[in-house]
Amino acid sequence: MKDDKDQFIAELVAEHGVLLERYLARKLDSPEDAAELAQEAYIRLHRLEQPENLDNARAFLFQVATNLAVDQLRRRQLHFRFLRSEKNQAEDGEPADINAAGASPEQILAAREKLAAIERALEELPFKAKQAFLLHRQSGMPYSAIAEQMQVSVSSVEKYILQALRHCRAALAARDSIDD
Repeated sequence: MKDDKDQFIAELVAEHGVLLERYLARKLDSPEDAAELAQEAYIRLHRLEQPENLDNARAFLFQVATNLAVDQLRRRQLHFRFLRSEKNQAEDGEPADINAAGASPEQILAAREKLAAIERALEELPFKAKQAFLLHRQSGMPYSAIAEQMQVSVSSVEKYILQALRHCRAALAARDSIDD
């Protein structure tokens, strides 16, 4: 029975795999993300009891993939919105480059304290969230490379980095409320 299921899914992948990845790549504007979501769709299909008994397995596969793509696009949009708000806060608050000529000793001290608070917040994070965040921010690695290195999905990397950003923001907000 398991062999029937595996063979059915293998045939489905062989017949529709390239088409599914092209479809997802158009939706996501990323062949790497498309390949990853196609894999996730196959995994979800494999988790079914008897996928070979579906009325239209191809339609089911494409619907699952579409739902995964929509979820990923929503997460991406949320992530970019969060990053824009972070950028706007930095622009509204203090100078973009605290080390720029003309920075006062108070500004430099405040920046160092803020950096120390961020470092403490990063130490509180779970290992994977901290690792993903540092690989992205310090090493400048794209999400797909981080996912490959950490052996997780790109969506997991997105979640880890968002978790790190939220935690750092909360730590800074708590620090600022104590200062006030």
